[in-house]
Amino acid sequence: MDDPFLTDLSERLKALAHPVRLRVLTTLATAKGCQCGQIVAGLPLAQSTVSQHIKILVEAGLVCGETDKARTCYCLDASALDALRRDLHHLFSLLRPLDGGAGAPHDAASAPSEPQDIHG
Repeated sequence: MDDPFLTDLSERLKALAHPVRLRVLTTLATAKGCQCGQIVAGLPLAQSTVSQHIKILVEAGLVCGETDKARTCYCLDASALDALRRDLHHLFSLLRPLDGGAGAPHDAASAPSEPQDIHG
């Protein structure tokens, strides 16, 4: 029952499943070149906390780190992010038949409700 494709994909998605890690990715995506202190400067967290989040992204293969003397600089792994994009596309193509082919909910009970005005 173990599917290597799904196992690998789920590990990469787990690495993305935290707002701080998504912020790190967006910081790296908008930066020119590798980043060191700029990542920490943009977050209201301790350097050690940010380092732990970056470590998870590195282990998932989404971020690369280069050590330059006493500090490590990080950048996105563009090929890994492209592979993730392709793998997600593949996953959703496998799920497409579940929507009944028309993109509509199966029944009214599963349809999203209309937003309600909570202000009165």
